[in-house]
Amino acid sequence: MDMQFMLTHANRKSIVNRRFPPARGAVALGSTPIRHIVNWLGLLALSVLLIGCGGGGGGGSSAPSSQNTVAPTTTPLIQTQPTESELNAASRFASRASFGMNYDQIRALSIKGHDTWLQEQFALPIEYHDEMVADLIERTEDGEFDEATEPDPDVLPFVFRRYVWWHRAFTADDVLRQRIAFALSEIFVVSEVGGLGDTERALPNFYDVLLARSFGNYRSLLRAVTLHPSMGFYLSHVNNSKADPDNNIYPDENFARENMQLFSIGLYEMNPDGSYKYDTLGDPIPAYTDDDIREFAKVFTGLSWGGENARFGRKWANYVVPMEMFDEYHEQGTKKLLNGFEIPAGQTGMEDIEDAIDNIFNHANVGPFIGRQLIQRLVTSNPSPQYVRRVAEAFADNGLGVRGDMKTVIRAVLLDPEATTDPGTYAQFGKLREPILRIVSIGRQFHIQNTSEYFFHGGYWIQNQLRQHPLSSPSVFNFFLPSHMPNGEIAEANLVAPEFQITTNPAVIGISNLTQHLIWADNIGGVQSPPFGEMSVNLHEYSVLATDVQGLLDRLDMVLTYGTLSEATRNAIGATLVTIADPMERAKWAIYLVLISPDFAVML
Repeated sequence: MDMQFMLTHANRKSIVNRRFPPARGAVALGSTPIRHIVNWLGLLALSVLLIGCGGGGGGGSSAPSSQNTVAPTTTPLIQTQPTESELNAASRFASRASFGMNYDQIRALSIKGHDTWLQEQFALPIEYHDEMVADLIERTEDGEFDEATEPDPDVLPFVFRRYVWWHRAFTADDVLRQRIAFALSEIFVVSEVGGLGDTERALPNFYDVLLARSFGNYRSLLRAVTLHPSMGFYLSHVNNSKADPDNNIYPDENFARENMQLFSIGLYEMNPDGSYKYDTLGDPIPAYTDDDIREFAKVFTGLSWGGENARFGRKWANYVVPMEMFDEYHEQGTKKLLNGFEIPAGQTGMEDIEDAIDNIFNHANVGPFIGRQLIQRLVTSNPSPQYVRRVAEAFADNGLGVRGDMKTVIRAVLLDPEATTDPGTYAQFGKLREPILRIVSIGRQFHIQNTSEYFFHGGYWIQNQLRQHPLSSPSVFNFFLPSHMPNGEIAEANLVAPEFQITTNPAVIGISNLTQHLIWADNIGGVQSPPFGEMSVNLHEYSVLATDVQGLLDRLDMVLTYGTLSEATRNAIGATLVTIADPMERAKWAIYLVLISPDFAVML
């Protein structure tokens, strides 16, 4: 049905009332269920948020007067002019393979080609998080940040990992690696909730493990996660001792269970295309049993904190070196694992762990289970069985007989025909953007700049607005389940839409508020004080384009929605823009309204 909303510009001198149908997506996209169902969310933001805040706070400066830190924004001038379709394809690819790109970067990517760009990204040095956190902590101890009043200096070491995450997200050159690591952090979940937030380096050091192995082998990733003290603390296999029946002590089963359920094989036996296998009664066949969990729990005994003066049972934690094995506390004897494999008696604890990792890694489920989740995190919520199968096959063999090669898997996910075919080809294609990624992309796409050395940490205010922040999930199950089905049209179509689990009415308003702050304000809600600087986006190139409303919308359509901005959304925004005379204000409103539209909220 028709929805009425008001689009007001900052000075409130005119209010334009428009009636138009909910956005349908671009040509042939009307049947895309996820974009169709998200329309009411976007319209809610347009109708309620804009009237409530009265625009963007007037003609605020688009950038502070002094910038010491500028996110990467420029690319050497290339004379070749890509076609419109090539630019849109590059923009679409960038929305999945990075945290976002500006126009110049998209143009360079379209000329370079996806495959060449991937090769270059695979070769870039890693921009780690923990070393930067350690440096900031040292500078705090030297009194460098004593003048800060917000955040309080006493808590600075505990929020530096937030500073660093945002800084890398906005500025790192290894954009593909940073994007893949974030996706992996939503599979291999650890969180500040439950104690890890009380340590300065536990979480950034764990994140570095994901960064370091994003382009390696999945087995190496499984092993590193298993032995990382943050995971040991979070899923309680640090200081996990062998059985002592007389004292009613048995191996903790937490990590053993989640390692299979969430990190590797899932709950049920799968075909290569990700579909479940069923027994003669029509029930899905479990991938493991309670006995399997108990046997794996025996394997993960004997591990404790590593480092200097290491000993089993020590309470003092070391989160920056892998856990160590103490065989005296490791459960001895045989262990019967998956698919009939048995670990022999008499091995060391680490030999048992290596065998257990091999047993899980070689399970047929890993390719389709992990492949499907990577597709969901990067490309689309409901990949076809054929898409999942192709990614699973890439996981099984990289063409050289190697299983679990992440570079090959990433290529398969990003370059699959289903991912690169024109939007609208597949009716069930698309995914809702995660709140955190919507905000990060604004910085990347619109030349974010900062008046101090580092970008802001985000503050807990931002987390409250978005209902999401990296490494802050409420549980090991992440902020949303890959199988989440919101009630209504999506569930009736038997589709999943994981990100809807945190996209509530307040979250939609929060996203819109943050978007407004980014475009009009020089600071994000005043969440910090000097010496931590203010940040802003630089919209000069868009103010130049603003003399031509349709040209401005064309550019935004390419950069933000890669040619899928619906006619209804374009017409409604355009009708408002022509009432705004000031070029910078017109550019700001154009960007803002596209960013809070359903067309941007749903990736196609």
